[in-house]
Amino acid sequence: MADVEEVEVVVAHDERATLRVGDVFLKIDADQARTDVEVEAMAMAPLPTPEVLWRRPPVLALAALPGTALGRLGEPSPASPAAWAAAGAAARRLHDAPLPPWPGRSIDEIAAGLDVECEWLITNDVLPADLVTRNRRVAEAALRPWTPVFTHGDLQLTHVFVDGDELTGVIDWSEASRGDALFDLAILTLGHEERLGDVIAGYGSDVDLDVIRAWWSLRSLVAIRWLVEHGFDPFSPGCEVDVLRSQ
Repeated sequence: MADVEEVEVVVAHDERATLRVGDVFLKIDADQARTDVEVEAMAMAPLPTPEVLWRRPPVLALAALPGTALGRLGEPSPASPAAWAAAGAAARRLHDAPLPPWPGRSIDEIAAGLDVECEWLITNDVLPADLVTRNRRVAEAALRPWTPVFTHGDLQLTHVFVDGDELTGVIDWSEASRGDALFDLAILTLGHEERLGDVIAGYGSDVDLDVIRAWWSLRSLVAIRWLVEHGFDPFSPGCEVDVLRSQ
């Protein structure tokens, strides 16, 4: 690392930051409980994950994964259908693995958070009330009992790396917990509905498309305030607001 001439800021906001220095990622997190979860989840997951090089709180150093991410929200994915299917197969392996020891959010907690965010969106004229209300109704399908599985918790396409048609690893495990399998599949395909068939082909059976769509709506509704407050733009083409409009 002493010979590295450039430091890349991958993401930075007031909760955490990730820097790339050569082939090393430095994750700086104000909440060490998230880092504890990330390290333990990577050790448990039956998938390739970044090697932990060292940890000196608040910094966690991880080796870079080979390959490239499946894509980015709001942009066409350059990955092949086989690569997306490989991501679906990886999700199945994770969901079939033994549960992590820590719980995830309850249905009541998720529903309460959804109510708060929908009220904020309408009260502050962030989105039209009819758009929020329509998607709130769609989101109801996700708020049903599920059998908990080992979920990644933030399985967005930028966190899944492939090389050609092969999966090379999955990063950013700080949200891992016991949760709904279909939540992971929904986050993976958010804004890329055209890739859902490829993901399901790799994942296999037990996929309720109405629940996937419900999680698209729910995730988009609850994420908008956080994104705006942390310098991201959910109104960009193909991003969260467009997902809501397409529902």
